[in-house]
Amino acid sequence: MKTNILTCLLIVAAITIKSQVAIGKTSVSNNSVSLEFSDSENKGMILPYIENKSAITENGSVIFDNSDHKVKYLKDNSWFDLSVDTTGKSDIAIQTSKPELSTAKTTIGNNTAMDSNGILVLSDANKAMILPRVASPHLNIINPAPGMMVYDTTKKQLAVYNGTVWSFWKP
Repeated sequence: MKTNILTCLLIVAAITIKSQVAIGKTSVSNNSVSLEFSDSENKGMILPYIENKSAITENGSVIFDNSDHKVKYLKDNSWFDLSVDTTGKSDIAIQTSKPELSTAKTTIGNNTAMDSNGILVLSDANKAMILPRVASPHLNIINPAPGMMVYDTTKKQLAVYNGTVWSFWKP
């Protein structure tokens, strides 16, 4: 009897769970969002530090390339530099002693069968990720980490940090 009740509860929960995630807030702002961060804190999203990007083939991937200390994204099978500045730096000492689990992966969205080697995959074709929004991140994020990415609400543009300086991108 207890097993049947538990099974029914799990089925109901699985049907009602939405494939949307809010971090630092109670819910996402609208139905077009897969992943959204809180606006209430001056924090950014840190991209994965990659030492060898040759195995990454999924267009739209965004990384912090530790070989040259730049934030990059893969577009039309070519890496595009978002950092511009070549003076970036990073300390990956905390990572080097940790074993990597090659099967580690989280998928947010309805297309859970999506085949991708990413560690965080937003699988919906009709939803977007909203970056952490920070007013003047170069002034308000006190100790940014290399590979940090935010949306600058003052300048209304993408901001990335390479370990030394912020780079800003506008469409």
